[in-house]
Amino acid sequence: MEFNQFDVNKLMYVTNRPELVFTEGSGMWMTDHTGKRYLDYLQGWAVNALGHAPKCIEEALIAQSRKLINPSPAFYNAPSIELADLLTANSVFDRVFFANSGAEANEGAIKLARKWGKKNPNSNGEHRYEIITFDHSFHGRTIATMSASGKPGWDTMFAPQVPGFVKADLNDLASVERLITKNTVAVMLEPVQGEGGVIPATAEFMQGLRRLTKNANLLLIVDEVQTGMGRTGELFGYQLSGIEPDIMTLGKGIGGGVPLAALLAREEIACFEAGEQGGTYNGNPLMTAVGVAVIKELLKPDFLREVREKSAYLSAALIKLSDKHGFEGERGAGLLRALKLSKDIGPQIVETARDLDPVGLLLNSPRPNLLRFMPSLNVTTAELDQMLEMLEGVLVKLGH
Repeated sequence: MEFNQFDVNKLMYVTNRPELVFTEGSGMWMTDHTGKRYLDYLQGWAVNALGHAPKCIEEALIAQSRKLINPSPAFYNAPSIELADLLTANSVFDRVFFANSGAEANEGAIKLARKWGKKNPNSNGEHRYEIITFDHSFHGRTIATMSASGKPGWDTMFAPQVPGFVKADLNDLASVERLITKNTVAVMLEPVQGEGGVIPATAEFMQGLRRLTKNANLLLIVDEVQTGMGRTGELFGYQLSGIEPDIMTLGKGIGGGVPLAALLAREEIACFEAGEQGGTYNGNPLMTAVGVAVIKELLKPDFLREVREKSAYLSAALIKLSDKHGFEGERGAGLLRALKLSKDIGPQIVETARDLDPVGLLLNSPRPNLLRFMPSLNVTTAELDQMLEMLEGVLVKLGH
C-alpha cells in the first residue's frame, strides 16, 4: 500500500509528519501501512501507560460500550464515581472533576485557583488572581494555558496573552519569593518539566515551595499531566518529595490512550458553584471505565516497584551510553528520561532511527540537543536493551 493512496491533505496542517500511516499497535510496538514495525519510545507522548492496545482497556471499552456511553454530565454514572474513589483513596485530594485533556484540566485548575482567590481576598479585600508559573514550563495549548506556559515564543504567537501569569525559575525558591505580590493566589508547576527538557524539580525545592506557599497563604498546584499515573515510579510525582499540594491535574496516562483528564483538589479548595465548571463529555462512563482499568493495573502489587527498577536500569544504561559518546549525561524521573547530547543532533537521530530497516525506532527530541524516552510503564528489560542497541547503531551510523 503506497502512502499516496491516502489523501492526507484533508487534515488541517499543524505540524510536519513523515509519510507513513500507523495502522496497528501492541505493547511497545506499532505497525505502519506497509507492514513495517517500530519500537515505540514516544507512546503518544507518555499517554500509553500500558502500551498500545492493552487487554484491560480493550475489555473495559467493550464492556462499558454495551452498557452506557454518555448519559450527560447532568447525571451521575458508576465508572466516574469508582475512578474518583480510587484517585482520592490513593492521593491527598478529596474531590475530582473529570475532563478530556490535560490542557482542559489545567484550565480548570486556573479557574479554581482564581475562584478560591475571590473567596479568600488579600488584606485590602481585593480578589487575588495572579499565578506564578515557570520558565520553560508547558501547561497546554488553550489561550490561558499557553499564557501560563513558559515556552519560548508563546508570548507572541496568539497575542495578546491572558494576563495574570508571571514566570519564576525552576529550582530557585528566591525567584518565586520575589514574584509574590498582594495579587498572588497560587504557584503552579510540573514536578518534571517534560517539554522543557525533562528537568526535575528537586525534592528540596518542592518542599521549600510548599513551606513558602503555606506561609504566604497561596495554593500549590502540581501539573501532573505527564508525571502522574506511575510515570515517575510513584503513582503521582509530588509523592517523590513527600509534600501535599492543594490542586493536581492529570492527563495522558490516566486514560492509557483514550481522552481523559482530571482536576483534583482538597476539600477546602473545591469551591466551584453550580454552572461555573462543566463540559459535555466530562466524566463520561466510557472514558472513566478505561481510567478505572488503568489505575487498577498500576495499583497491582509490585507494578510501581518494577517501574522504579526499570527506571534505574534505563538511567544507568543512558549514563554508560553518554560516557561512551562524550555526551552530557542523562536526567529525569522514573520512565520519563532524557539523554543530553553534546550537539544539536536530536532531530537527525530521530529521523535516522525512524527510517531504520527492517525495524524502526520511534524517539522524541523536544530540544535539538536532547532525546526524550517515554516507554510504556510495562516495558520489558529486553525492549529497553533492544532500544539501546538500535540507538547505538544510529549513533555509529551518523558518526557520533
